[in-house]
Amino acid sequence: MDEIFEQGLSRVDANYTALTPISFLERTALAHPCRVAVIYGDTSRTWAEVYRRSLKLASALRKLGVCQGDTVAALLPNTPAMLELHFAVPMLGAVLNAQNTRLDARTITFMLNHGRAKVFFTDREFSERAQEAVAGCDHKPIIVDVDDPYAEGGELIGSMTYEELLATGDDDFTWERPSNEWQAIALNYTSGTTGNPKGVVYHHRGAHLNSLSNIIGLGLPAGAVYLWTLPMFHCNGWCYPWAVTAVAGTHVCIRQPQPAVVFDAIAKHEVTHFCAAPVVLNMLINAPKEQKQAFEHTVTVATGGAAPPAATIAAMEAMGLNVVHLYGLTETYGPSMICEFQDDWHELDIKQKATKMARQGITMLAMSDMMVADPISMEPVPQDGESIGELFLRGNNVMKGYLCNEKETTKAFADGWFHTGDLGVWHPDGYVEIKDRSKDIIISGGENISTLEVESVLYDHPGVLEAAVVAAPDTHWGEVPCAFVTPRHDYGELTEEEIVRHCRANLAGFKVPKRIVFMEELPKTSTGKLQKHVLRQQFVA
Repeated sequence: MDEIFEQGLSRVDANYTALTPISFLERTALAHPCRVAVIYGDTSRTWAEVYRRSLKLASALRKLGVCQGDTVAALLPNTPAMLELHFAVPMLGAVLNAQNTRLDARTITFMLNHGRAKVFFTDREFSERAQEAVAGCDHKPIIVDVDDPYAEGGELIGSMTYEELLATGDDDFTWERPSNEWQAIALNYTSGTTGNPKGVVYHHRGAHLNSLSNIIGLGLPAGAVYLWTLPMFHCNGWCYPWAVTAVAGTHVCIRQPQPAVVFDAIAKHEVTHFCAAPVVLNMLINAPKEQKQAFEHTVTVATGGAAPPAATIAAMEAMGLNVVHLYGLTETYGPSMICEFQDDWHELDIKQKATKMARQGITMLAMSDMMVADPISMEPVPQDGESIGELFLRGNNVMKGYLCNEKETTKAFADGWFHTGDLGVWHPDGYVEIKDRSKDIIISGGENISTLEVESVLYDHPGVLEAAVVAAPDTHWGEVPCAFVTPRHDYGELTEEEIVRHCRANLAGFKVPKRIVFMEELPKTSTGKLQKHVLRQQFVA
């Protein structure tokens, strides 16, 4: 049979353009040039201004020699500069590497080297770590300081400031769409099983589609007011720098999500939406009474990064904040599943409703498919809410792969699915609920911690014979790392304070074990493998 729907119906320039979220900024600046785009302290800029500044920044970076495929790294809090970089860098076809501001200098050095960063934007507050990190680079990137008046301490370490660089750009710069929507737009790092970060590569198509998916999933209306409690370095802020821009909303930036600051910002700017890990929700719930405020308008908060306890959801709802539970990974541009609220849940009491809402749910619109299956046979498990399998995903908002790591990329995409490594059950209504992780990654306050990385540091201490790190439940952070240590008999007295001091000197603060348990011998199998599940049971008990 002739393929009549293919004859003379080829893809041409008139009916096809590569998808990119950068087009959102151009459209919004055209439609709403005078609408407030960003608020930060006393600074307020319109969409016309943000578009012009982004073009000038792209032009200035081009003059520094940044070209398509080059990496531009940024160690910045949630500031207007970080927002502008999400547009200016990909306007050149370059790749933005937004780095976790909580990481230690050694890890930052690894990322700068691995991503081959050409330019490195850093905030004064992080100048000491940034300087130490760059000192260890094989090829030193150009350092640009963001001299934020709200930053505390630090010094300028770069060859120029952000505003000085911006002044060198041209007002009439013209950005170009990617020739291929598969082109890389961002590079994010996630903990690997060996403790070395893996570089997750995003493409323009995935960023575009996931942004639109977020708009629908979180119900972002035109002109939404979005509060930046979620770090923009985390999966590019779950793609919300682009999503909020698409609806011509207002970005309200804050450096730190302290409860008083969050409550004040919501009330002052009539914030409609924000995203936060469960640990931030707990901070708001447990804030002093004098800091809490009631709101006359509707506020929706999306949470993810770790499964929120039902009690946390119930407490947020009691405060008048609507909670949307999302699930995702760095490899899926952040949100990839959503616990879509079902109509009959309105009839449940608040505890029953919160229990339903704590599930990971179903795919968001940009994710094509999911299943919970046996990781060996790849056969889906029964949808009985009891049979455990691994969660698998596939769709347009799955990463391109891991940078310069074909082995791990092939492993992650085996059998035509992305292997999440998360274990869960499939309920009769089709909703997924995560029960455990097949890997030993600890999620503390929404941040991933590799137990092997922490164990490696512990083993570097001369007084440690054996060490194992597991996740311990914590009411504030969700999970915290706990270390089980067998001391060397010939070392003398080994104290908890000494171990913690050693870890603080070699790890980012959030990776330091919050509790040290000394044991005569760690539990092992007959083959000598550590039985971490036995250690975890101590905390459950």
